[in-house]
Amino acid sequence: MDKAKPVEVFEPFRAGLPPLGRYWRSLWTRRAFISEYARSELREKHYDSVFGQVWLVLNPLLLSGVYFILIVIIGGHSDKMRYGHLTGCLFLFYFVSNTMSGGIGSITRGGKLILNTAFPRIMLPVAATVIGIFRFLPTIVVFMVIRSILGFPIGWAMLWGIPIALITTILALGLAILISTVNVYFRDITSFLPYFTRTWLYLSPILYEVSDLKDQLKSIEVFNPLFSLLNSWSRTMVHAEAPLVSDMLASLAWAIGIFLIGTYYFLSRERDFAVRL
Repeated sequence: MDKAKPVEVFEPFRAGLPPLGRYWRSLWTRRAFISEYARSELREKHYDSVFGQVWLVLNPLLLSGVYFILIVIIGGHSDKMRYGHLTGCLFLFYFVSNTMSGGIGSITRGGKLILNTAFPRIMLPVAATVIGIFRFLPTIVVFMVIRSILGFPIGWAMLWGIPIALITTILALGLAILISTVNVYFRDITSFLPYFTRTWLYLSPILYEVSDLKDQLKSIEVFNPLFSLLNSWSRTMVHAEAPLVSDMLASLAWAIGIFLIGTYYFLSRERDFAVRL
């Protein structure tokens, strides 16, 4: 009598959350791998070399110089505070945009790893955020040198920069998680992202300060997740003033909201990634 052959059953994909407690514990146990994975990505792009570190800072610094020249030509503003605001906010914006750029392809680039290894897939956009942090830290040092040369005021209010940077990290992580999931289903978003980030830069208080806006435009800018965040960063790191409570609350709400939405969408679709890659 012939032995019965094993039967394979392919169940349809159903969106739903995995057991969250076990999932987060599994992610935490792999924190060393996340750090090393991020470092390997940086080494691949030569950011561990001297020239890589220099270009990492030089690129946004040159852009800030170009934008400042345009501001001087168009608006006639040439004060050092305007340049400090432009440079500091541009560094923070690049932290968010670089994290998004790294996160958008984190799942699709890790296709072989996903198909051959069992691990929490959210590790990949988390690693992209860690890379963004590694790239952001040198720019803070450079900005502190710039503000010292320009003679900006120094005060205890600058310590508000720490929670602002943490809120920015949560926002960047949420965006990386969200956009990495969207990219699995809509690959063309990779080509669209540079135009989106450039438009986002112009709509954010980077080339201008919030005080320069008319009240009608301020009401529209509340829909920009970076608006209150950049204003708080400028007040703290450029003017050495405490941020507005309303700005901090709005920034925290945006960051937590985007993180929760992105994480829910990612975890509910994670089991479908292997089929889509």
